[in-house]
Amino acid sequence: MPHSFNTQASILIIDDEPQIRKFLDIALRAQGYAVHVAETGMKGLEILASQGADLLILDLGLLDMDGAEVLKEMRQWSQIPVIVLSARPDEQQKIKLLDAGANDYVTKPFSIQELCARIRVMFRQQPSQSEHNLVFNDGQLFVDVAEHSVKLAGDEVVLTKKEFQLLA
Repeated sequence: MPHSFNTQASILIIDDEPQIRKFLDIALRAQGYAVHVAETGMKGLEILASQGADLLILDLGLLDMDGAEVLKEMRQWSQIPVIVLSARPDEQQKIKLLDAGANDYVTKPFSIQELCARIRVMFRQQPSQSEHNLVFNDGQLFVDVAEHSVKLAGDEVVLTKKEFQLLA
């Protein structure tokens, strides 16, 4: 059954296994989703910060950083739903990640039909709005990705396009 939102929901897949990325890319596009893929945690965070996404499918065993680190980092500035996809069936690991901000946890090997059903649940639970208005604010530093604005201690900071991309 194709995805029924008026606008195409976008899903970011961060997984280091090329076969999994390709399989999910094809299967999710067939369901009507816009799909972005990243093979490393850092690349995934860059895509999320610069292009946004409506949902993240996150593998734990990445080459450059653990998926739990990616989750911790992105939760500082994004609240999109996250489905962890992992070969690690450890119950304590699942509990730790769910408590750290994951919305769901699917153990590999998995059924694509079940994963798609879990994705539909995430979209039913979330207001259907794309998170293009990514904002980081720690009290000192304020970064609005959509507006390309940066303030430090309340003062506007002028950055080149490249500097802003690096910061975002």
